[in-house]
Amino acid sequence: MLQYLPKFVGRAMRGKRPGLQRLAVNRPEVSNAPASIEVKSPAFGEGCTIPAKYSADGDGSSPPLEWHGVPSRASSLVLMVEDADSPTGEPLVHAIVPVLPRGDGTLPEGALPKNAVEGRVMGRNSFLKQAYAPPDPPPGHGPHRYAFEVFALDDAPALSRTPNRSAILDMMRGRVLAKGCLIGTYERA
Repeated sequence: MLQYLPKFVGRAMRGKRPGLQRLAVNRPEVSNAPASIEVKSPAFGEGCTIPAKYSADGDGSSPPLEWHGVPSRASSLVLMVEDADSPTGEPLVHAIVPVLPRGDGTLPEGALPKNAVEGRVMGRNSFLKQAYAPPDPPPGHGPHRYAFEVFALDDAPALSRTPNRSAILDMMRGRVLAKGCLIGTYERA
């Protein structure tokens, strides 16, 4: 979608970025939780480039993920994927999975749907869809850092509607036992 934006627009917006401090994993709602969950991907390492196949320039499927170190007393997990460098006031949300099974786990490649799927519990991303939006930075805007964040909760959330980022942060306040984050980068020159 943003690949058609002229490069000069991306370059003009280079200074507009929320930054890592605005990611959910660094918010006051979860700041007291230890960062003891290790989040990894067999597709890319911490701080490394996300392969183009997992972006809007490729097939846009979600990358494989795994996490370890979830406290045994956790009842459920939340996964959030955010862009810390979007030209917006807050990080751009690419996906929210508000309820994952407790414990260490994995998501295979393509596990997050690109379109809303009946029966799949997904939160609302920044594009107002219950789906995964692949990395799609504006050309010329520079490298973007994409955070794959996992939060272990003390009890499973009761969701009466499709949550967005704000609702998830409110729901997690005081309930996060541990957290973890994997950051990959992607840039469209």
